[in-house]
Amino acid sequence: MKISLAIAMAMISSCAFAQDDLLKELDKVQDSVATYSAATFKGTRIINGHSVETVGKSNMDFIISHRFGAVNSGANNFFGLDESQIRLALEYGLTDRLMVGIGRSSYQKTIDVFAKYRLLRQSSGYRNMPVSVTLFASDANNSSTSSTDLPFYTIAQRQTYTFQVLIARKFSEKLSLQLTPTVMHRNLAENQTDANNLYALAMGGRYKLTKRTSFNVEYWYTPKTFAGTPQRDPRFTNTLSLGFDIETGGHVFQLHLTNSRGMIEKQFIGQTTGKWSSGDIFYGFNVSRTFSFDKSKKGKTSGY
Repeated sequence: MKISLAIAMAMISSCAFAQDDLLKELDKVQDSVATYSAATFKGTRIINGHSVETVGKSNMDFIISHRFGAVNSGANNFFGLDESQIRLALEYGLTDRLMVGIGRSSYQKTIDVFAKYRLLRQSSGYRNMPVSVTLFASDANNSSTSSTDLPFYTIAQRQTYTFQVLIARKFSEKLSLQLTPTVMHRNLAENQTDANNLYALAMGGRYKLTKRTSFNVEYWYTPKTFAGTPQRDPRFTNTLSLGFDIETGGHVFQLHLTNSRGMIEKQFIGQTTGKWSSGDIFYGFNVSRTFSFDKSKKGKTSGY
């Protein structure tokens, strides 16, 4: 009787292990037939704001961003081209899902650091995921010593933290759309009428014109009040930007028109003063060059 019971238990155990092996093999099959969406956007930015794309593992992006003066500044200022702000940045892919970056802006002499993590990727088949989701967090430090800026007394007061959930869907080979709920916390608001916490929602997208070019649009909405509490100085406005992307192998050129002088979240979400209706339009561009430190992969964003 004991021998029969032992044999039965061994058979059950063997069947359980066999079932586990079959399930593992089935998972592998499902993964192999799942179709993942690629190149929802051409780069890690839509225009001003980040896209769901991340830099691939062991790849580094060097980004040069320019923002010229306002078009309505007149011929004497060459319609804004006589003045410019610049941001230099390095972005590195620790994995195909996780990237980090650091940048320095001449506007307000701001240093920013950030991290992005690709949580979900749009797919169809056995793994059906309707959207791609990327998490974003940054810290920006206003290091300006100009007397025209409101004074900061400590390093901690200079910090502004931004947290975003980037949600995008590639509807077709040509059309991609993204929503970006945002929470920004300023340790010290630079205006008395600004709240420390600022809530915003971005709506952006691209329409692919050719294999290597696309038309982009981006709008950042920040309500003047949230839950009955004023959020921002009345002179600040929402940011609307129009752009044109050109991808040439390892380079991505982004040309755009916007009513924001700032090039990071702290600036274009909470400190935009320009109005399209008044001609406060700034011409700008981003140039991205990718360097690969992984010989097995080409230098591309993980979404390409």
